[in-house]
Amino acid sequence: MQCGKCDLKAVMELQHGALCKSHFISYFEDKVFRTINRYQLIQRKDRICVATSGGKDSLTVLYLTKKYCEKYQIPTNNLFALVIDEGIAEYREKTVIDLELFCRKHNIPLKIAYFKEELGKTLDDAYPIINQGTSKKPCNVCGVWRRYLLNKHAKKIGATKVVTGHNLDDEAQAIIMNLFKANVDLAGRLGPLSGGSEHDLFVQRVKPLYLCGEKEVRLYTVLKGFQVQFAECPYSKEGYRHHIQEMLNEFEHKYKGTKQGIIKSFLAMLPRLQEKEEKQQITPCRKCHEAANNDICNACQMKEVLEIAR
Repeated sequence: MQCGKCDLKAVMELQHGALCKSHFISYFEDKVFRTINRYQLIQRKDRICVATSGGKDSLTVLYLTKKYCEKYQIPTNNLFALVIDEGIAEYREKTVIDLELFCRKHNIPLKIAYFKEELGKTLDDAYPIINQGTSKKPCNVCGVWRRYLLNKHAKKIGATKVVTGHNLDDEAQAIIMNLFKANVDLAGRLGPLSGGSEHDLFVQRVKPLYLCGEKEVRLYTVLKGFQVQFAECPYSKEGYRHHIQEMLNEFEHKYKGTKQGIIKSFLAMLPRLQEKEEKQQITPCRKCHEAANNDICNACQMKEVLEIAR
């Protein structure tokens, strides 16, 4: 293929035409910056925490968040990266090495929080115990504790926004998961900016890669030469999301634009969903005083399971 904008060889064919390396990078970065501006994800006054893992999505969003700040003269001394180390053997330690190298190269402060230090056990050790008492999958445990520690440490450092690397594929999967499980109340928390309103107990999460497909993000990291692990988490195939992911990939292969259609339809409904979500009460957890929808937050409920099993 030849690039639709010049005579060079194309690296990817998109719906509106094929692009070479240079034009693809410009297209991708422009789309991310337009998303930030359209949904007002980052403001000049924000202190920005970028949730990172060392994977392709988090390195890409970390790099582009800093680039965005530099382009629009937003102080980068209010930008830092935060990684949650779950304690997944032969996986997380490798991605953290890549992340540490990346942050040193780009002069970005990095903070690390550990499951074991904060919650008493690594995911590898905690999951089998919690599963016996609750039948929860490892992704359920990991998701609850990761979000818990991310919000806790972002608040501790004074962040006003948490930037995450969720891409279009991730969001399409989440929308379908909530639909299949009838989790209408949770749907209003999705979208480019998670949560319809600010709250003292909750740092708003924003998603600059919201309109970028997984393949686009992967290609961007390759073209930019980022040192990154493309291996999936060893627990990922045990989760409900994995089956949704395979289903949507099959639909996308047969019917191009399926994922884009899901996102466009959801964005049209999002204002009404957010109106309902804003009526829900967020109160301090009785045990840890972090944000909770119930008397005791989900993270503390899982910790109780571990304490009972001792």
